[in-house]
Formats: sequence, C-alpha cells, structure tokens
Amino acid sequence: MPNILRKICYTEKFTALTSNCNQYVFEVDIASTKNEIATAIRTSFNVKVLAVNIIRRDGKVRRNKMRRGHFGRTAKRKIAIVTLKRDDKIEII
Repeated sequence: MPNILRKICYTEKFTALTSNCNQYVFEVDIASTKNEIATAIRTSFNVKVLAVNIIRRDGKVRRNKMRRGHFGRTAKRKIAIVTLKRDDKIEII
C-alpha cells in the first residue's frame, strides 16, 4: 500500500474550514479511495473521522518558453477534505 497522505494543505480558505467546521484538508494519492483515506487518518492521528470529501484536479497544459511549440502538463492532484468528530483535533505544527 503506497503512502496515501502526501501533505496537509495550508491556504486561507482551508484554515477557515479548520477553525469553523473542524475539517482538515490533505493532498492524497491519486489512486486512493475514501475508505483508505479515512483509515490512514484514523491510524496516523488517532482521531475519529466522520466524513471524507474528494476534489480531483486535472493537470493544466503549460507552454515551454524555451522551446517554441512544445507543451507539457502539470501533475494531477487529489484533495481530501476530512471532517472530524467535534472533540478531535489534529496538531499540525
């Protein structure tokens, strides 16, 4: 089983979710499922997961400035928004 949790996302919108709704946002492996993400967070941080929502982002087409006519793509991303039980917290820092 590959490492499912890649990193925790820090943006202004995601920190508002943490403070208001007790939801945390992680970048996860592309092939992972909601159940796998829930068990990975449950075992890593010892918290109770109520729900997992998924956002899939395809990579963007980018132009290579050094070679005219050549294009590339950025990587695909999968983001998981995890809702925890009211009393549970994840110590980030």
